[in-house]
Amino acid sequence: MKFHTEYLYFNTKKRREYINITDEVEKALEKSGIKEGMVLVSAAHITAGVYINDAEDGIIQDIDDMLERLAPTGPDYRHHRTGEVNGDAHLKNILVGHQVIIPVTNGRLDVGPWQQVYYAEFDGQRRKKLIIKVMGE
Repeated sequence: MKFHTEYLYFNTKKRREYINITDEVEKALEKSGIKEGMVLVSAAHITAGVYINDAEDGIIQDIDDMLERLAPTGPDYRHHRTGEVNGDAHLKNILVGHQVIIPVTNGRLDVGPWQQVYYAEFDGQRRKKLIIKVMGE
């Protein structure tokens, strides 16, 4: 089995952003030379996430609205007693998840026709890391 690892770094302009990283994941897969296996895409931070969904502006806003309803910005979360003010971002991470695994078949991401890979930033404006790990033969 072979492995290939790449890192992406983000420093978003806004506190919350949703960034399509499908092209970067495909480039890492191509560099790896792996034809059969899987790709792990993982946000290496507790206030960011990774998900797969449609690259349509309406659904992206719907996702953001849903997350804001479930974990609103601003309430006095217990986490804020530590001096941080990003309790909502930690909860949004749990709701979205911090990683996805994508099958690789014949050297391509084996996803549906509308599926795209997204990095979700919930407490941005500072440097964060994402790991792409391709595994297979």
